[in-house]
Amino acid sequence: MQNKKRWILWIVSLTIVVFIRLFSASSFRSETWYATGIYPNIAIFLRSLTGWLPFSLGDLLYGAAGAWLLYKLVRAIKAIVKKEVTVQVTLKKFSNAILILLLIYIVFNIFWGINYNRRGIASQLGLTVAKYSTEDLRDLNTALLQKINESKTATLRSGTTVLTSKTVFEGAAQAYGEVYKKYPFLQYRAKNIKISLWGWFGNYAGFTGYYNPFTAEAQVNTTVPKFLQPYIACHEIGHQLGYAKENEANFVGYLSATASKDSAFLYSAYLDLFLYAGRNLYNVDSATAKSLAHQLLPGVKADLKELSNFNRRHQNPFEPVLRWMYGKYLQSNQQPSGVLSYDEVTGLLIAYYKKYGTL
Repeated sequence: MQNKKRWILWIVSLTIVVFIRLFSASSFRSETWYATGIYPNIAIFLRSLTGWLPFSLGDLLYGAAGAWLLYKLVRAIKAIVKKEVTVQVTLKKFSNAILILLLIYIVFNIFWGINYNRRGIASQLGLTVAKYSTEDLRDLNTALLQKINESKTATLRSGTTVLTSKTVFEGAAQAYGEVYKKYPFLQYRAKNIKISLWGWFGNYAGFTGYYNPFTAEAQVNTTVPKFLQPYIACHEIGHQLGYAKENEANFVGYLSATASKDSAFLYSAYLDLFLYAGRNLYNVDSATAKSLAHQLLPGVKADLKELSNFNRRHQNPFEPVLRWMYGKYLQSNQQPSGVLSYDEVTGLLIAYYKKYGTL
């Protein structure tokens, strides 16, 4: 009887996986039926379910899962040492592991993952994202330079503002309230932004924020330099709204942060985007990239030095391995450039700048 139930579970799980693969193969279906159809209702329900908690439930679940895996690994090593492992037991455990992974895959995709296959923000805005020239990069970086210096001057003029997690999270929600007036499809309901419980680990692993698709919580690493956090929060909310690809979450984060009436949000977004676009420009025209960087205000350069020192303090031999693993995850989810997918926001920015003539 137990074996029969097990076979039924296997057949049902595999059938659902095949259906998900066939369904998500069409960007039209993924966009129309899921991303802008079913998904918003799923997301709002999940955010309402966990948003009232003052801590990240997802982080606790990740911690518990990590502890459980470590426990299983230790038990497996002990069993091997004691020669208690048999072929039958090994096959059963392997079968259980595969079944668990299938169930996780199903939940992940139903709750959020199909968004990786949607048409996305470029389609919604009617942007033509094409191969850009060196001149396009120069123009974009020049425009970003001006925006950075202007927003930094505005923050200094407004006086010293202490950015706390509360003000950042509330400011990010307000920023989406502003961008919603221009782009109604970016409406953000059921706010659910949390402080990452694993920020200390993120500093060494190289992540500043992340989205948990199982609990619909957006986590922000609040141990990184404060001037980065407004844009990080806006980026993670972009994931909550169904923009799964990193370049799209970056761009949606840009749209919302720059719609804010708070100069700290504008500065955070423009600075981060300047770093992305600057890297792309440096690869093809290092002289111009250096010249533009030299024109940054002293206050901006001080912030970049703080960021550089922060990254230097947290360098470790394991980060390249973690970045490689994360890159493989991104590549398996419609982002062939891996971790460099974040930089691909440059193409979206250039297309937007060409269409609207402003940033």
